Amino acid sequence: MNDRITFANFHPVSLFFYFAAMLVFTMFTQNPVLILFSLVGASLFSAATSTREQIFADIKFYVPVFIVISLTNPIFSHSGATPLFFMNDNPVTLEAVLCGVDIAAMISAVMLICKAFSKVMESEKLLCLFGKAAPKLSVVLSMSLRFIPLFKRKFKEIKDAQKALGYFKSGSFSESLMSNARVFSALVTWALENGADTADSISARGYDVGGRKSFALFRFKKRDAILMTITLVLSSVTLVGFLLGKADFEFYPYITQINTDALSVILYAAFGSLSLIPFIFEVKEALHWKYLRSKI
Repeated sequence: MNDRITFANFHPVSLFFYFAAMLVFTMFTQNPVLILFSLVGASLFSAATSTREQIFADIKFYVPVFIVISLTNPIFSHSGATPLFFMNDNPVTLEAVLCGVDIAAMISAVMLICKAFSKVMESEKLLCLFGKAAPKLSVVLSMSLRFIPLFKRKFKEIKDAQKALGYFKSGSFSESLMSNARVFSALVTWALENGADTADSISARGYDVGGRKSFALFRFKKRDAILMTITLVLSSVTLVGFLLGKADFEFYPYITQINTDALSVILYAAFGSLSLIPFIFEVKEALHWKYLRSKI
């Protein structure tokens, strides 16, 4: 268990329910206010649980992704009633540009939420969630999460070994491409062998025999019930706002106005609070530890 992250210490059921709600609401809205709340909440949690080097690495990854997605939509979509300029006799419209920014923010928020999910939901938690209902699915999910860091480490090991053998020295693009292709080929071979060994190990331990019992160290405590209740209440308010059309927003053919009536403000407040829950817990724990250390 990742004890360094406070939010990871909650029960897997509470965590899964929270992240499922965040992903559903984020993916099924175009409302800029809701997407902004989701992006800010996920970014703050990622920053609070990452080192300075990891934060800079995330910036170098997500900013280019955001820019590329933002520019892609107005290039391929020419809908909208407000042309800004023409490119190859095709209009680039204000609606398409803003829609591209909205889509980029939504995709970035979803990626950050999934990254947070992978941080707090480790393999044993997935087994606790799906071990009885869907044991094969739980094994596939836990193996997938486990293989991602393994692939990264193995890729670095293979690349370092090939650098020691004299590859990657010329600096030319073709040589770099061929060297990386060799690394990728070796990585795929290792992955297939490792997957076969893992499957044989699982079969040898009788996982597919049936009638297996599961054991989990996780116990549903009072704080888990509190998190579940807060998530349920805020999600219910957000869902009601969606059903009443308060989250509706369109870019084409004209950009609609953002709803600012009382019910819409309640919707924004509920979803904004839901988005910030993980970050609030991290800040609360950090302040608590700072206070305790000051008493020593």
